[in-house]
Amino acid sequence: MTLSYQDTTLGVDERAEHLLATMTLEEKVAQIGGIWSSDITDESKQRFDRDKALQIVPHGIGHISRIGAVSLLPPQQSAQLANTIQAFFVNETRLGIPAIVHEENCAGYMANGATSFPQAIGLAATWEPGLLQQMTEAIRKQMRSVGAHLGLAPVLDVARDPRWGRVEETFGEDPFLISALGVGYINGLQGDDWRTGIVATAKHFLGYGASEGGMNWAPAFIPQRTLREVYLTPFAAAIQHARVGAVMNGYQEIDGVPCGSSQEYLVDILRGELGFDGTVVADYFTINMLVDYHRIAKDKAQAAKYALMAGIDIELPALDCYAQPLIDALRAGDIREDLLDASVRRVLRQKISLGLLDNPYVDEGCIAEVYNTPQQIALSRTLVSKSVVLLKNENNLLPLSKSIGKIAVIGPSANNARLMQGDYHYPAHLEGVSNMGENMVAPTPNKGEVRINWEDHRPPTTTILQGIRQAVTPHTQVTYAQGCGITGNNISLFDEAIATAKDADVAIVVVGDISGLSLGSTSGEAIDRATLELPGLQQQLVLQVAETGTPTIVIVLNGRPPVLTEIADKVNALLLG
Repeated sequence: MTLSYQDTTLGVDERAEHLLATMTLEEKVAQIGGIWSSDITDESKQRFDRDKALQIVPHGIGHISRIGAVSLLPPQQSAQLANTIQAFFVNETRLGIPAIVHEENCAGYMANGATSFPQAIGLAATWEPGLLQQMTEAIRKQMRSVGAHLGLAPVLDVARDPRWGRVEETFGEDPFLISALGVGYINGLQGDDWRTGIVATAKHFLGYGASEGGMNWAPAFIPQRTLREVYLTPFAAAIQHARVGAVMNGYQEIDGVPCGSSQEYLVDILRGELGFDGTVVADYFTINMLVDYHRIAKDKAQAAKYALMAGIDIELPALDCYAQPLIDALRAGDIREDLLDASVRRVLRQKISLGLLDNPYVDEGCIAEVYNTPQQIALSRTLVSKSVVLLKNENNLLPLSKSIGKIAVIGPSANNARLMQGDYHYPAHLEGVSNMGENMVAPTPNKGEVRINWEDHRPPTTTILQGIRQAVTPHTQVTYAQGCGITGNNISLFDEAIATAKDADVAIVVVGDISGLSLGSTSGEAIDRATLELPGLQQQLVLQVAETGTPTIVIVLNGRPPVLTEIADKVNALLLG
């Protein structure tokens, strides 16, 4: 017998209402929570564990957090895992409601085997919303083919303090440009039909890029006119011109009120003024931060109440406050059930629109057709080339002749593929992973050794040194010297670099940041800085190379605007990449 909410002849709203009416309290609360995919897999994070699932999600779940990124599986195996997980929800929970799988996709689907594209700040330098739409059309096909449904991008924060580590994830400082690029990004990702689309998530609402001192999570103090004319503008465009399906809150507080508990921002402005009718997803751990960071809630139940009243529909990444604490508070009458129903209704509408109640499975045999196609690789190259900004070209030094006699390539970023990746590219996230599946020996909790084979997971990348060697004619000799590290004060490699520059017809010095999410990074999420000079001895290296008299070209691989005044005065050509 076909139940009313399974009847495809009914509209989305009608199906959602029928389904909501059949749900128990526990089933409703389950739909506004999320779990890590590893919560229901074995220790490898790559094989589904039915016993865990029966224990943790017996009533279903709203979201699965990042199957592809967490499992590290290649695309086809990742799709198989997604299908297995969905089969559990369909066949072994009472209502058979599949889960939304969300993933990161700021600069491409952030998972093993996916195509990498430039970081958002580089995309902004193209000034071409149409190219971004083509890019996200490719991302959509890759994500949907492995069973993902919602992407945690684009970042629509207006970056006004370059000390902030997340500048590189943004489209820059201009609200109009951010709006235009954001609309193109969302249109490509969501597509015309959500049954084949990926729900885009506009983040971080609101004013996250305005934190004091450029410090992540720090309070923001924003005048109302600036808030509306600057920081609200890209979100208004995303909602009114691209019908974005999801919005994510900011971590910070504005004028003393955390965004994650603000009815003014998430209800009155977002839904009331802008007309947003999609889901609001909590940035990771936001709700519990009302207890242990902002300290406005006494416990998880009160945090859940504040977040639900503020219209946060889904707690991510894992079950915490929107779990037993919320159930207990609802049963005690501390929270109105109609607030819960409103969020559940929005989640169900989204799942129905995505086609999940009709067919949550993907065809594992079609994945090769949408992964790293020649067209996708060509598009990535086009975006990279258009993202490069030429700041100086004295006496038309560039472009160099392919038959030039000798080129000295110098600098810590010249021959390191990792340094060409941003904080939301796949390699940056690998750095925090300690379990690489089959590369692990000596299982925990026993003492042992963990060996990680990075090369099995890194996307193929051509370094600048390799690219130059591929581009020149056999007549040209290309030499290389590192010169220094990104950070640190070791000058032991300076002499070799200077000698290499003196012996060349032109010197290309490649410097920049380490973008990532871990200690040792100089740019990226939670990697904020007090100054904007190049880290370590890099400026000193550039200036000493320039002093040799050899024509000097500097390439800066960076995610935030660095101070380059002295370098610009001394070198012959300067590019930002």
